[in-house]
Amino acid sequence: MNRMPDIPRNVPIPANDGETRIAQRPVRSPLLDTVEAYIDAQGGGQGRFPLPVPGVNIIRSFQEFMPPHKIYRPSLCVTLQGAKQVQFGEGELHYGAMQCLVVSIDMPGVGRIAQASPTEPFVGVTIDFDVALLREVISQLETPPPPDTGSESCLFVADVDDSLADCIARLVKMADTPASISFLHPLVMREICYWLLGGPHGGELRRLALPESHSERIARVLYYLRERLDQPVRIEELADMAGMSASSFHQHFKAMTSMTPLQYQKQLRLLEARRLMVADAATVSDAAYQVGYESASQFSREYARAFGTPPKRDVMTLKALTA
Repeated sequence: MNRMPDIPRNVPIPANDGETRIAQRPVRSPLLDTVEAYIDAQGGGQGRFPLPVPGVNIIRSFQEFMPPHKIYRPSLCVTLQGAKQVQFGEGELHYGAMQCLVVSIDMPGVGRIAQASPTEPFVGVTIDFDVALLREVISQLETPPPPDTGSESCLFVADVDDSLADCIARLVKMADTPASISFLHPLVMREICYWLLGGPHGGELRRLALPESHSERIARVLYYLRERLDQPVRIEELADMAGMSASSFHQHFKAMTSMTPLQYQKQLRLLEARRLMVADAATVSDAAYQVGYESASQFSREYARAFGTPPKRDVMTLKALTA
């Protein structure tokens, strides 16, 4: 699989590979036209196109590819054309054109652009999601949606309706009037929360925002793990923090993240070690010890199992891509 450059660059559209295409094409959305107009104004090509609007990025790719593992922050990940596949622990989600992935907590995972071509590239928009703002909007609703008790997952896929698409288009168009961003951006983000809460998955979002719910208590534990990466994990201590028995905590944690607490911490440690080696030029041993490993050899074995290649080789590849 090819990797996509992290920053936009002018790349000629590859020649058609001769693959037979279905003649009938779906109707293009006005939002896709708006986003591609912004890409063209930046010089075209493929890659990641950050907007001057806080927390908003555009991605375009002419080919399918597997990006590196990363931490998915609370966000709204919208596909406008093509399709994407995302794996979190033992769970896997797929979403295509005019669908979005909603992530409500920090989750280690890996995404794959599963549908893209030179004539119909993958185009997507990612928007940072503020759970505190979501709670504020819920508190001001006259009739908030009842919390959904059927699932504990902290992420889901939803359709992008016209109201949500209009909000995203207005975020993109703010790039044309930078002076308006500080005033209009918070208003549009509140509107996005409103439409998501009024949609078919509003109950799931409501459950995630409820104080002292199982989800909220597990989220506190996740924050604790992120802040203490180098500390050993004791399930009993984490369960006490969540106010649950050890067995109940384990059950709710896995339902929410598709991982056990130990698997979640391991993913966070390996990703932070990778960041230290790439961004801070830490050695393999230094990175391993900084994230809590007592043995550099054990770290290297687990790193290779997780990312498919030993640490030094992986870091050299990532640095070359960045360059």
